[in-house]
Amino acid sequence: MTEKQLRFAIFGNVYQAKKSASIQKIMSLLSSRGAEIMVEREYYDFLTKGQLIDVPATRIIDGTNFEADFALSMGGDGTFLKTAHFVGNKGIPVMGINVGRLGFLADVSPTEIEQAIDALFRGDYELEDHAVIQLETDGEPLTICPKALNDIAVLKRDNASMISIRTYINGDQLATYQADGLIVSTPTGSTAYSLSNGGPIIVPQTGVMCLTAVAPHSLNIRPVVIPDDAVITLKVESRSHNFLIAIDGRSQKCSEGTTLTITRAPYAIRIAKRSGRKYYTTLRDKMMWGMDNRS
Repeated sequence: MTEKQLRFAIFGNVYQAKKSASIQKIMSLLSSRGAEIMVEREYYDFLTKGQLIDVPATRIIDGTNFEADFALSMGGDGTFLKTAHFVGNKGIPVMGINVGRLGFLADVSPTEIEQAIDALFRGDYELEDHAVIQLETDGEPLTICPKALNDIAVLKRDNASMISIRTYINGDQLATYQADGLIVSTPTGSTAYSLSNGGPIIVPQTGVMCLTAVAPHSLNIRPVVIPDDAVITLKVESRSHNFLIAIDGRSQKCSEGTTLTITRAPYAIRIAKRSGRKYYTTLRDKMMWGMDNRS
């Protein structure tokens, strides 16, 4: 039986000059199986002009105008978030090849590339739907993509004093945070910025969002977990009369008085996992969760 021709959209980290062996292996594996290869333009230029790699691409991707059977993210978790941004609401499964550092989302190691690609062609994989959250502002237009797979954060600017964030859940006031910022994270993002600020680890697909303060002024402020069908409204006051919005690491300045509304987006990001790969295994392997390092 003839193997189905698959279309792969490839995205990568243009700051990892020493990781070219993995991308060459990917290209060779896909070409040998007759796959259609599409590469995002910035990454294509990096590979062909910066690394002098022969990339057998049938198409160069500009922006978000593309369709594929799978998207491959070549890098760490930051690259995975960028890939998710390009995929958006297309429903294209994303697989992360970890040629970065931690690789919690990008959980396929360079030594597992051949098995992972083979699994995609055989259909031996599982799909996980990961919730996306979105931001709306009144009066001040966003210049960055308003959707986040990990988190949306409201932060003070540079060396400004802490900000006040009046926070409402479905119209009811929760608290006024006096802090350096506030993070609203998805379960996927619970192991990222939120965790480094004392937030809980939340298993994906649990249907919640978490609010975690950044360096709160009061010690009785703790993370709060709420249903992801809730509407979060934020009103920020700052001595500098402006603040930062960070959406999966993309940031822009915002003026004081702008009302922010955060809700779950109407679509999810589909992540392709090799069959049998469990979240708790990744948690132990990547974060050494629960391990006792005492001698």
